[in-house]
Amino acid sequence: MLTLRRIGPLLRPLAGWIALAIGLGALAMLANIALLALSGWFITAMAMAGLAGVSMNYFTPGATIRGLAMTRTAGRYAERVVGHEATLRVVATLRPWLFERLLPLAPAVLADLRDGDLLSRLRGDVDRLELVVLRVVAPIAVAAIVLAVGLGWLAVAHAAIAGVVAPLLVLAGLLVPLAAQRYGACAAARLAEGQARLAATLVDHVEGLAELAIYDPQERHVARLLAESDAVLDDETRLAKANAFTGAMVGFCAHLALIAAMAVAIAAFAGGALTAPQVPMLALLSLALFEAVAPLPLALQSLPAVRASIQRLLSVTERVPAVQEPARPIPPPASGVLRFERVSLRYPGATDLALSDIDIALAPGRMLGVAGPSGAGKSSLVSVAMRFVPETEGRISFAGTALSAFDGDAWRQRIALLPQDAPLLAATIRANLQLAAPDAGEAEMRAACELAGILPCVLQQPEGLDTFVGAHGTKVSGGEARRIALARALLKPAPILILDEPTEGLDPQAALSLLQRLRRARAEQAILVISHDEAILRACDTTLRLVAGRMLAH
Repeated sequence: MLTLRRIGPLLRPLAGWIALAIGLGALAMLANIALLALSGWFITAMAMAGLAGVSMNYFTPGATIRGLAMTRTAGRYAERVVGHEATLRVVATLRPWLFERLLPLAPAVLADLRDGDLLSRLRGDVDRLELVVLRVVAPIAVAAIVLAVGLGWLAVAHAAIAGVVAPLLVLAGLLVPLAAQRYGACAAARLAEGQARLAATLVDHVEGLAELAIYDPQERHVARLLAESDAVLDDETRLAKANAFTGAMVGFCAHLALIAAMAVAIAAFAGGALTAPQVPMLALLSLALFEAVAPLPLALQSLPAVRASIQRLLSVTERVPAVQEPARPIPPPASGVLRFERVSLRYPGATDLALSDIDIALAPGRMLGVAGPSGAGKSSLVSVAMRFVPETEGRISFAGTALSAFDGDAWRQRIALLPQDAPLLAATIRANLQLAAPDAGEAEMRAACELAGILPCVLQQPEGLDTFVGAHGTKVSGGEARRIALARALLKPAPILILDEPTEGLDPQAALSLLQRLRRARAEQAILVISHDEAILRACDTTLRLVAGRMLAH
């Protein structure tokens, strides 16, 4: 329960909804139990009165039965509405809370997590916490209220019957569920991890389908996917067996309680301690009390999975951001020189420097080219410039002010970035462009597309900017997807433009034409171009070559 208490502060604003759902659930269940018991008493009393040839007041019990039936129906409906409202509010609280904590951690602190795993935490683990209200908190609280009232009344009516029924309720509602939980606890805990691992592997498989078709003819990745799927199915099967066993045991204990209550009640009737109508009333009351314990096995069985999901969420949200924001940030200037002064970078846990003694200046109107083999530090250079990671040594400044004085999000508004793996959303071209500038008009988007060299392709489409690009841009070619991403970066109003392989997929003439258009259109913008193309690098004002994180030449 310690794990559950760790998310208690998040659920505290919803305490009213949860308490109302519990109260309505207890009211509906008590009304149903009273209805069943009173009906047994009323039918028997009417039969006895008929046999004896005497009259009785049937208006009061009849009206009470109708009132209980209406209360049960209205209570169950209201409990469903309020319970699901509370559940949806839990999800609506947790998902933004998780997303807000993921943003400061991306991308540096989340680099060890696969895309599918992050998606699983954001969706699957949060959705599993619906169980906290519907399957854990509410059933346990309702059972406690109903059993306290029901057993208390039964003890007053006939203590011997309560003494027979209470142990069976404990067996069905506590001992059997605890045994089943112990049987399935490992499987329930593994299930959260297994489903996340399966989702991540499936995402990797779908995204890398083309590469796997070429480089994995033995289908080892498919075998791994199937093995993870089988592991999840095995855990789900084990939990299903535990659930079936507990359901059967609850039913068995309920009918055993009915028989035992009948036997004790009949003996009490023979001894004159009970009247005839009280015998079925108390027997049916004993049977109906098991409705309260029926959800408890599933509640206890759900606890390990809920705890595992909470731990998975907290394992991410409790990470420390790579960059600490200033206590009193100042707004970054509208323009200026981005300067690296003997900047070095070492990633946490690494022994070697990713960057060493970088000393450059990126001024407005200048185009700086960066070259180097894979792993030379080009991506690290972009990361420290974007303030995704802090420099280990040295100083990075903009317009003479250290980047550490700026709020991270405000600083990143000053940079338009085209990363090497720039993704496209499963949306229209217009929607993808508006990620950079939500208020951009039609003319601005067309100008950015023309500068990126994609406008003729856009105009050829029947729907123009409203053309759907598909998931990851699958409905357009690789070169078109790259230029749409470039147009998105160009659309963002920022004094600094960082382009990582902007001419990928273009022929040499088109690549040089693109850079010439950039020079003419963005004469006041500072541009950093990362490329392996020597022709592109020669077109830059200055070229920085990186090898093992060190500058070799300008």
